[in-house]
Amino acid sequence: MAQDRDERHEHRHLIEVEGRYRYGTGVARDVRILDISESGCRFYDRFGTLEAGSEITIRIGPIGPIVATVRWCVNHVVGVQFASQLYGPVFEHIRATLDERNRTQARTLKDL
Repeated sequence: MAQDRDERHEHRHLIEVEGRYRYGTGVARDVRILDISESGCRFYDRFGTLEAGSEITIRIGPIGPIVATVRWCVNHVVGVQFASQLYGPVFEHIRATLDERNRTQARTLKDL
């Protein structure tokens, strides 16, 4: 696990986005995406059944499915690497419009 984190080349951006993953032909499971980069993301999986090396498909909001490989799992938090990097404008769309923190901040400013 530490090796994967040390080898990361891109900065992860904190976000809050609803997501879903599917392992094989199993049932899709809802997750909360916690951070993202163009090459991967980290999410909270309350079921905690994934293992490093597993291949999954994941949706980040309405984006996907995206093929990804589980790199590590610790205390229901999962780090995955996407099979292909996210296209720059798609990545920016996720950060700018799907991040629930942005919507909360916009509502707060509107209420002032």
